[in-house]
Amino acid sequence: MMNMSRESNEYVLKKAKEHDVKFIWMWFTDILGILKSFSITVEELEGALDEGMGFDGSSIEGFARIDESDMVALPDPDTFRLVPWRPREHHAVARMFCDVLRPGGQPFEGDPRYILKRNLKRAADLGYTFYVGPELEYFYFKNDQGTEPLDKGGYFDLTPHDAATDLRRATVLMLEQLGIDVEYSHHEVAHSQHEIDMRYTDALTMADNVMSYRLVVKEVAMANGVYATFMPKPVFGMNGSGMHVHQSLFKGDKNAFFSKDDEYNLSKEAKSYIAGLLRYAPEITAVCNQWVNSYKRLVPGYEAPVYLSWARRNRSDLIRVPEYKPGREQATRIEFRSPDPACNPYLAFSVMLAAGLEGIEKGYTPPEPVEENIYEMTEAERKERGIGTLPASLWEAITIAEKSDLVRKALGDHVFDAFITNKKVEWNYYRTQVTDYEIQRYLPTL
Repeated sequence: MMNMSRESNEYVLKKAKEHDVKFIWMWFTDILGILKSFSITVEELEGALDEGMGFDGSSIEGFARIDESDMVALPDPDTFRLVPWRPREHHAVARMFCDVLRPGGQPFEGDPRYILKRNLKRAADLGYTFYVGPELEYFYFKNDQGTEPLDKGGYFDLTPHDAATDLRRATVLMLEQLGIDVEYSHHEVAHSQHEIDMRYTDALTMADNVMSYRLVVKEVAMANGVYATFMPKPVFGMNGSGMHVHQSLFKGDKNAFFSKDDEYNLSKEAKSYIAGLLRYAPEITAVCNQWVNSYKRLVPGYEAPVYLSWARRNRSDLIRVPEYKPGREQATRIEFRSPDPACNPYLAFSVMLAAGLEGIEKGYTPPEPVEENIYEMTEAERKERGIGTLPASLWEAITIAEKSDLVRKALGDHVFDAFITNKKVEWNYYRTQVTDYEIQRYLPTL
């Protein structure tokens, strides 16, 4: 099970020595996108890089049954970074993302990172590299017991110098220390809602970056005595948090989505990719919006896209094509607006790519773009235009995903079955709760 990147391994060992690293966190994710970690000492590092470290996978969600629980975490040397929120006076702490293997050395088919690699290989076999730029929104609250905001600001507001401004600044600096490039950070639409945008990069690097980003946002908040959450819809009547995903395919260093002859500057491949995403959007929704709470955000009227349509200027559409700026062919991309920031990024990027590639391989053509406000159309008008909607609840989304060959193929049988089973358990648990809403609404009258 020799790790072939000898040079990278040597580099990691050298860096660990230079920075007096004592502990290395081995990171990987379960099928729900929850970050898992165990720690090794620097004395174990060389062996870990060559052969991986064994661990028990039986208690990791969606990983393995008791009888096949032995797993190996093989660290990816390219992801070695010092952990900026750990003190360095005595010994530094580093982290590495791991690929999860079976004891014989073959990839474990329940590892979300492996699932994404497999989908990226499918793109590579067609000559493509998949680039993504997700925009993760989140809220700051006074603590994790309620939703009391830190500020009353709105979109792009420069709020009076408050805790949140410093929190965002500290977060950006820490992300950059982890080697994650940041393009923007700003206040979002809702009170106490914020967004930090990472620079566009290849999908595997970005999925790792999303995992790091979510942890850094929470670490900085916690260090400052407040709470950050990526819950999709924490406050009734206010905008929820989305993860709009900008995406494009490159062939070598050329953007395969760009065409100078098209009025939208979109190539045939880009349009087929859009058509694939639109066609399979209902099927992949359970993966991009995987929690009961996700569907409290996916309702008309709060900037959350629920209608299966695409356009250039329209922010009520599921897919938006940002305007082309002359000379910026590389920036031609499409923006898929339904995912939320509490998804598993490895699986979400996998199913989006699978849907888009299906569109390209089958030569699908998208419907006409819709530039009018779809929220204001009547149901009959939407029907006439053939504008469908995303699933309206986790149960509806699971039911559609469960019948989807595309999702099963993208995730593989192991993750597909474990994911669907897990989500059914979550739905049943939710369905049987009696909520405050019901007590207030029904108890006084029934």
